[in-house]
Amino acid sequence: MTITLAPMEGVVDVYMRDMLTRISGFDLCVTEFVRVSQVVAPKEWFFKYCPELAYGSRTHAGVPVHLQLMGGEASVMADNAAFAAELGAPGIDLNFGCPAKTVNRHMAGAALLQWPEKLFEICSAVKKSLPDDVPLSAKMRLGFEEKSLALENAKALEDAGAEKLTVHARTKLEGYKAPAHWEWIAKICEVVDIPVVANGEIWTPQDAIKCREISGCQDIMIGRGAIARPSLAREIKGGEFAQWPEMLEWLEIYCHMMQNTKRQKWGEGRMKQWIKLLGRTYPEAKDLFNRIKLVKDPAAIDAMVRSEVREVGLCA
Repeated sequence: MTITLAPMEGVVDVYMRDMLTRISGFDLCVTEFVRVSQVVAPKEWFFKYCPELAYGSRTHAGVPVHLQLMGGEASVMADNAAFAAELGAPGIDLNFGCPAKTVNRHMAGAALLQWPEKLFEICSAVKKSLPDDVPLSAKMRLGFEEKSLALENAKALEDAGAEKLTVHARTKLEGYKAPAHWEWIAKICEVVDIPVVANGEIWTPQDAIKCREISGCQDIMIGRGAIARPSLAREIKGGEFAQWPEMLEWLEIYCHMMQNTKRQKWGEGRMKQWIKLLGRTYPEAKDLFNRIKLVKDPAAIDAMVRSEVREVGLCA
């Protein structure tokens, strides 16, 4: 079984990839999407979203990082994919799943699921642009407003050269509302011969077991579940749940990273974001968030987390 860390825009950046792969259990990461349009993006743009390109396209824990592209013009996507491969990207993933309104208005992300022929055109052009040793994968939802094209879209991507397909088991219209329709992934598995990765509503090891049973997939991708429960991938593979004292140690490392970024407001936001999301799993994180939510200084938040670490350590 392979577990991939999902490319969540505005959440799973280089720092979060670093943290979650240190906690262990992940076999692959995919970057936040690199939005391309009109021209080939400059080198700096690719390194902004995938700093790991500078050190072998792996996280510090050694987990490979594939680069995700999103756009609606086949030739532009192909040119950018070729350039990303030149920069050292070990794999390219195509985004046909983003539900954001701003993205869909510009005919990218999940909006393209309305036209299987467009998926084929983009994927085929990208595949032809890549060296043979750089694999191409794609991520899609079950559809835009409904699911009638799900099988046709999946088949179009396979026929165009995608070597792996990740399926988020909801439509764009369904967004992130439960449930995820894992049974539709099973239908897709019946019509394609490439590996299919199941994604959506995996919050616990039990969810992972159920998802694999219903979808028929060996491999899974997790996103929000891993942010809220950072040891989730490790647990799915038989490891231990991270109790709050361990989680605090990881959080301390993360907050120290965020304090040292050049954008103070951004660092503050990321600290608060993760602590708030941890509240789904840890009641202690809810209490911590209530104490730091009005604090504006990243250094002060960092100090409060370190104080929490010392307090928990003394009580142990």
